[in-house]
Amino acid sequence: MSDSDLGSIAGLPDDLGIDDDLARSQQRVSIRVDTRRYGKPVTVVTVVSGFDPSVTDLDDLASALKSRLAVGGTVNDDRIELQGDHEAALPEILRKEGFDVAG
Repeated sequence: MSDSDLGSIAGLPDDLGIDDDLARSQQRVSIRVDTRRYGKPVTVVTVVSGFDPSVTDLDDLASALKSRLAVGGTVNDDRIELQGDHEAALPEILRKEGFDVAG
């Protein structure tokens, strides 16, 4: 049985997005804060990794996170990098989006 069969087996309409929710809940993402220097003043970046890019649209998720946190950021190497230290706020936001957050 594949994930795409779940909606038909459960008898639920496809527009409920149960397959998407299941796919997200099976991904375990991690959050860490990096400090970068590059010969300039210290920059703090929160990195969220562990996504399955075939299941999650990282650009859309990054856009939602940046908007919610009112920060800049980017998608780089299948991970989301957000400017600033958001280690305290991100776990709850990601859980509300349906992700399993490590730690």
